[in-house]
Amino acid sequence: MLDKRIVLHAAFVLLLPVLVAAFGWSVWTALLLVLLAILWRWAIVLHRLQRPPSDPDLVLETISASHFVEKVRWCMDRLGLDYEEVPSGGTLGAFYLGRTVPRLNFRTGIVRSQIGNSAEILRYLWGAHGASPGSAAAFLEPTEERLALERRIDNCGVSLQIWIYYHLLEAPALCKEAWGVHSDAIPRWQRRFIDILFPLQAFMIRKVFRVTETNYRKSCERIEALLAETEAALADGRRSILGGDTANYTDLAFAAIQGMWLQPAEYGGGAGIRIERSRVPAAMRQDIERWIEDYPRVTTFIEDLYATQRNEE
Repeated sequence: MLDKRIVLHAAFVLLLPVLVAAFGWSVWTALLLVLLAILWRWAIVLHRLQRPPSDPDLVLETISASHFVEKVRWCMDRLGLDYEEVPSGGTLGAFYLGRTVPRLNFRTGIVRSQIGNSAEILRYLWGAHGASPGSAAAFLEPTEERLALERRIDNCGVSLQIWIYYHLLEAPALCKEAWGVHSDAIPRWQRRFIDILFPLQAFMIRKVFRVTETNYRKSCERIEALLAETEAALADGRRSILGGDTANYTDLAFAAIQGMWLQPAEYGGGAGIRIERSRVPAAMRQDIERWIEDYPRVTTFIEDLYATQRNEE
């Protein structure tokens, strides 16, 4: 989380050249203002050393609809961590601030750090909470086999982003709703920008994610390849994709990523935004219904995980 004092200081520094030019101040006046800015920043540092910020130890930056966010959120909820979730509007942060989500802010002593990307956040959680024998974080243990599966799941998550935008960018009202335009959890000014900047956002997303008919087809093939492989693995009645009866973080990651298209009732654990299947574009609904029909074990696996483990205490 950004300290408001630091934001104000940064704004002052950025405005310095404008102020000097506007008022025609001398070089000595400009140097005095620079010195003032340095002393101001030093004062902020000293204040933070004497009185550390009172914000939460853990803050998860999110957007209203994200399968990668849900992957991290679910693992943090399962650990029973006390954290604050701070959602932003759609892709505003990524395109205008270079800040992707999920992003975890955490404090150790007077030091506040942050880490992004769902896989790296889970490695941090394992390192921070998995050392004790019998720890509740045992499900996060990153074995070689689990890491390999997680990479495949995350790659499929990128394909799902292309699949989602291929359909939803053609339904602006629904896309803006998924980005939080009607959500009170999103700051009002961001909701306004979601609406105003949608044409530009849609253009940039199509370019960055290469949302084309060809890439949509390829993405569906990659999604279905992982679904088919998982469907075959689940045929022996296992409760975990990699075998056994105990779910680990890769099972939660798979359910969170693929749950974006299935949208089980518990998706998000009470946070984020769900879009009912009946409201999505017809072509998108056809894909979903085909996957449900072609991969019944996968569908049941995801629904059961959400029904039995998403909101467990």
